[in-house]
Amino acid sequence: MSTIRRKKQPDKVRRDLLDAAARMAVQRGVADVTVDAVCQEAGVTKGAFFHHYQSKAALVAAVFEDLIARFEVDLAARMSADIEPHGRFTRAYLAAVTVPGEAGSEPLWAALCVSALADSALRRGWGDWLDGKLAEHREAGDLALRIVRAAADGLWLDTIAGTPATPQELAEITKRLRAMTLEDVT
Repeated sequence: MSTIRRKKQPDKVRRDLLDAAARMAVQRGVADVTVDAVCQEAGVTKGAFFHHYQSKAALVAAVFEDLIARFEVDLAARMSADIEPHGRFTRAYLAAVTVPGEAGSEPLWAALCVSALADSALRRGWGDWLDGKLAEHREAGDLALRIVRAAADGLWLDTIAGTPATPQELAEITKRLRAMTLEDVT
């Protein structure tokens, strides 16, 4: 009798778990993401789950980190196409969170960010990431850029709350906010 052994694919298992948790967070909310449900959705055992993640909270944090990493790629692409150095990060951020169908507007952001409001570890992770990016791009102390990012966040929250600006309003608002990023008032 021969025993069939599957080739271990830890990266695939990790990706399958992240994707399953992300799908569940979008469809049912982060609160309904359970270890059992994620294992079933991903087609892996609990042993495989616990090999990669210590808990549901660790998995949710990893999904959030994965989403931030994808967001960072989007921001980097936007920044590389921007020839004006002052406010480059904030312009990329503004576009990413206000353009329908783009990185910041996808349903997973809504599910995770709403959860982050109640989860201090996720909130701290986002804050640390943003603080690092602002320092890296020398935008941390610029009040006008902070106002633009806060307004962008407000526009994003309007969208997930179901009260988005009309396309015409959004175009005018983002045009005015973008203009604020081009004024070096520091």
